[in-house]
Amino acid sequence: MLKATALIIGASLFTLSVNATESLLKYESPYSVQETADRFVSIASSKELTIFTRINHQENAEKAGLKLRPTQVIIFGNPKVGTPLMQCAQDVAIDLPQKILVSQDSEQKVWLSYNNPEYLKTRHKIVGCDAVIGKVSNVLKALSVATTK
Repeated sequence: MLKATALIIGASLFTLSVNATESLLKYESPYSVQETADRFVSIASSKELTIFTRINHQENAEKAGLKLRPTQVIIFGNPKVGTPLMQCAQDVAIDLPQKILVSQDSEQKVWLSYNNPEYLKTRHKIVGCDAVIGKVSNVLKALSVATTK
């Protein structure tokens, strides 16, 4: 009985530590999906970030005869930031360039979401790049706040 209790407590602590860093960070937007995405592109471009592509999943679903709530993904980045991250852990390239998701949920709320750089740090076992991770985190947060204010 004591061993079972210890295992349950240990498993609970492990779960808490795994969930301590959210893998997806979300900001509610007062704007439509289209306007939120447009605002993000405008702000990111003004900060000299490259917008590689913009994917309108709702539009693509409609072309296939399917329905989907408004959903857009914007792929963007800056090699001056991404390259040092890949130099620390080349596998992080699978998650670069950065992506943001702008979507509308079933309650009509609009969200801007992105992968938490701390999650990427854990996922790719990035060591010795805290300054780069911090810079990426700060840029993503600043872009998200500016877009959704």
